[in-house]
Amino acid sequence: MGDGNGCCAKKGPGYASPIDAMSGPRETLIYVTCVYNGTGIEKPDYLGTVDVDPNSPTYSQVIHRLPVPYVGDELHHSGWNSCSSCHGDPTAMRRFLIMPALLSSRVYVVDTATEPRTPSLHKVVDPTEIAEKTGLAYPHTSHCLASGDIMISCLGDPQGNAKGNGFLLLDSEFNVKGRWEKPGHSPAFGYDYWYQPRHKIMISSSWGAPCAFSKGFDLQHVKDGLYGKHLSVYSWPDGELKQTLDLGDSGLLPLEIRFLHDPSKDTGFVGCALTSNMVRFFKTGDGSWSHELSISVKPLKVKNWILPEMPGLITDFLLSLDDRYLYFVNWLHGDIRQYSIVDPANPILIGQVWVGGLLQKGSDVVYLTDDGEEAQFDVPLVKGNRLRGGPQMIQLSLDGKRLYVTNSLFSVWDNQFYPDLSKKGSHMLQIDVDTEKGGLSINPDFFVDFGAEPDGPALAHEMRYPGGDCTSDIWI
Repeated sequence: MGDGNGCCAKKGPGYASPIDAMSGPRETLIYVTCVYNGTGIEKPDYLGTVDVDPNSPTYSQVIHRLPVPYVGDELHHSGWNSCSSCHGDPTAMRRFLIMPALLSSRVYVVDTATEPRTPSLHKVVDPTEIAEKTGLAYPHTSHCLASGDIMISCLGDPQGNAKGNGFLLLDSEFNVKGRWEKPGHSPAFGYDYWYQPRHKIMISSSWGAPCAFSKGFDLQHVKDGLYGKHLSVYSWPDGELKQTLDLGDSGLLPLEIRFLHDPSKDTGFVGCALTSNMVRFFKTGDGSWSHELSISVKPLKVKNWILPEMPGLITDFLLSLDDRYLYFVNWLHGDIRQYSIVDPANPILIGQVWVGGLLQKGSDVVYLTDDGEEAQFDVPLVKGNRLRGGPQMIQLSLDGKRLYVTNSLFSVWDNQFYPDLSKKGSHMLQIDVDTEKGGLSINPDFFVDFGAEPDGPALAHEMRYPGGDCTSDIWI
């Protein structure tokens, strides 16, 4: 993806529009956050650089590892210091990857522009300073703002309470500025967020209290009100909480949230993990926001599992840059799905592929068909490897034709649902996408084995291209 300055050297980073981005160069590198925390290996987490150029001799291999200085961080998501929202500013440059550490609350700033194949650590933002100046901890989603500031959603206070969560602001030199939202306008729970400036709106989602999710998933915690089911609607850019959307019992654990990429559109989606529903949100005629159930994944009746029914567990989704397709994963069932959203109010399933999960052939767990028969899903070997865990994070190529997938969610949850994952390590796959008729198929020549890492098996989570992608860049 070059140095990330996009298609025109006289412009700022990224692309003038989402459609322009689809014509950008093919990805050759992908960065992935790799975790040792929670695996029993007392080593720092690291940023891995993977070669995804099929013409390269090191194709489908980890070619560089940047360990962070501390142990126990839980690297998770990442974002850029500058993206397509700054495309009109020729002084802006996509140079630094922002990597919040979910459990330690450090924020790492990584220089990816000087040597894209071998990124280097530029700065560490100290969690004590963040807590002293803002009261925030457990940082998650990072987006750049057109002002040059960095905004990071934080899921709680340093004690792990959801109350006290909010949005951290760093300046362009990565100094702590304070909170973004107005005093008294924090959401009940924090997680992900996306903004749509033309509509002067930002909407955030809600996972749960860090004191609950950091210990593993416990259904009692849901009943005790320690997990969220709301979307928080903010005025942009001034941070006033305008509306709270209660998604109800069909919207438990709303995680990843995305507006359509077209900045003129006033609709988007959120994936509700526990109830395995995609919910669409939209602006109404009176200017307020509403929501509706868009896609529902039915739980499967199962045997030999902790519960009699198994949810799909939608833990990640994304939208193609032309807003034609929506992709999501079912981490427990093991499938990736492709939907046509040409009409966002009427998604149509047009592609599906199984790449792991708890119900693959050879597993102890079986599901029951409508006839009461025991069944399992066929999951192929890839380069001779049985697929581990379930599909978790996904990233789409700019042209929409290749979907990359990793399989670790969060180390303590991995250990709970897929106990072999920390022993055998993650893997990364590439899924070929039919963008004409619809359809997903596994690329048999691509398999990145994080079980074979020099310091032992690692857990692989979120992926980023050096030049930006459909889950990092926002257009204004």
